[in-house]
Amino acid sequence: MEPIFLTFLVTGLMLLCFVFEWLPPDITALCVMVLLMLLGLVTPEEGLSGFSNSATITVMAMFILSSGIARTGAIQMASEVLLKWGGKRPARHMLVMGAVIGPFTAIINNVAIVSVFLPVVENWSRQRRIPVSKLMIPLSYITILGGMITVLGTSTNVLASGLSKELGYGAFDIFQFTTLSLCTFAAGLVYMATIGHRLLPKRKTSDSLSQGYGLKDYVSEVVITPRSSLVGQTVRSSQIQRIYDVDILEIIHDDNHFPQPLADKTLSAGDILLVRGGREDLLKIRDGQGLEILPDVQFGQKSWQAEISAGEEGAAEAMVMADSNLIGSTLKDLRFRQRYNCTVLAIRRGQELVRERMGKVPLRFGDLLLVQGPKQSLVGLQTSKELLVMEQRNIENLRRNKAWIAIAIGIFVVSVAATTPLPIAVTALSGVVLMVLTGCLKPGELYRAVRWDVVFLLAGLFPLGIAMENSGATEFLAKQLIDVGGNLSGYWLLTLFFVLTALVTEILSNNATVILLLPVAAKVAQELGYNPFAFMFVVTFAASNSFMTPIGYQTNTMVYGTGGYRFLDFMRVGGPLSLLMAVITPPLIILIYGLVPPS
Repeated sequence: MEPIFLTFLVTGLMLLCFVFEWLPPDITALCVMVLLMLLGLVTPEEGLSGFSNSATITVMAMFILSSGIARTGAIQMASEVLLKWGGKRPARHMLVMGAVIGPFTAIINNVAIVSVFLPVVENWSRQRRIPVSKLMIPLSYITILGGMITVLGTSTNVLASGLSKELGYGAFDIFQFTTLSLCTFAAGLVYMATIGHRLLPKRKTSDSLSQGYGLKDYVSEVVITPRSSLVGQTVRSSQIQRIYDVDILEIIHDDNHFPQPLADKTLSAGDILLVRGGREDLLKIRDGQGLEILPDVQFGQKSWQAEISAGEEGAAEAMVMADSNLIGSTLKDLRFRQRYNCTVLAIRRGQELVRERMGKVPLRFGDLLLVQGPKQSLVGLQTSKELLVMEQRNIENLRRNKAWIAIAIGIFVVSVAATTPLPIAVTALSGVVLMVLTGCLKPGELYRAVRWDVVFLLAGLFPLGIAMENSGATEFLAKQLIDVGGNLSGYWLLTLFFVLTALVTEILSNNATVILLLPVAAKVAQELGYNPFAFMFVVTFAASNSFMTPIGYQTNTMVYGTGGYRFLDFMRVGGPLSLLMAVITPPLIILIYGLVPPS
């Protein structure tokens, strides 16, 4: 077969894997890398080159730098400003969020920024009684827009810079498109402050987790009668939680409350069990096990959440993170209760609530789990990389005395990269070493800080770009675009690339989109005598500015469940913002960088 046909075949298979989520994106990228080597479309050296590429190394270093700044409490200090000056007017919300969050996004990974600010913004919402749906999408959009201020802001920027170097145009300077991004950031902020906030849904913020997850009909009290078959058995031996879709949250015996773990607790007549389960399962237990359902007293004067929080028990929301090992597994497969000593009461995905048969539901990135268990277990969850607990961490547990050192290291990395000929990868790795030497990070924390799924995604996709170039696929696509848009002016051709990239990035990952389209854009520019940088910049910006779906960008997915959004909410708010970016970015690129290459 022709190499160009095989390359397009592999690309098509990759596209299907991304769209239908047959495999996680990083595993898809690794499969693509291996397939390209097996088909002979790239040499083994070319196939493995992504792991040693300076872009991959830089991204890895930036994850560590971001973690160092976050672990010292530097970002949390800024969150105090947000809570103090956020005000109550929607326009002020947007402007203050932009002023506080924007500077951090220039050098800290977007996912790390949103991870820290999610509980802060949720707390702000409750304090000021602002619907959380009015704040979460703006948090994501502001982070996306701010991430373009420097090359270090996102992995996509670093990848585009590496591709530019591979294509012979040289790597981007760290402030290469700062002027352009400050303009788009300001325009996006003005849009959110004037129009965007009016398009956001207004969904009432619940005063308690039990109300927010609709648990009134799913958490009940049952009493063990003397005739019950459970008398004398332990919770484990009774297999009540295995036979029925219920979870025992607490046992009350002679007014004494016994929290989890409960597996070895012997049940007695008169014991009251606080259980999570649907009405149908409770009726089955009543008839089959000799239990009686007590009147619904826990949701009267005192909420279920307040009741269990009064003792050693607690409840919290925890989000499944992007690189979590929980993704794709069910609660039953994970033995979640035994693993974390907590019980999942409900799962939220946007507006969707799962409260029954949860043990059979594969977990996804962005899922919000309502968990209940001993408060010490909930504190333990905060240290887990698998889950993000939606509760502000105690700042005393952070290395706050190192905050200014971490910030200084971040400024050092940016300054040296901007003022010396040293590659960004070298300055970023220097920052990593300084983070460890100064105690901002412990040596063992380096490896936990890296988003290995992103690293493997980048390393796996690099050979595809090489195969596209080697096989002539890039040249073929460029020729088709020249035939279609050859009669267009430079402005309309840039606009065409922006729109094309923006649509593709909603389907693929933004990194995969840059791998595919940036070399094509550079080739088209070269063939038509335009400035290749102008076309590479328009692809880079369009790939990162993903606003129209909750799955187009990871920060959108993170706020999807927390804000209680519907899928179309992102289209309603993000569609006009994407249109605004498509209108202003091409002329700004022409104005700042020129349409024709400098002589």
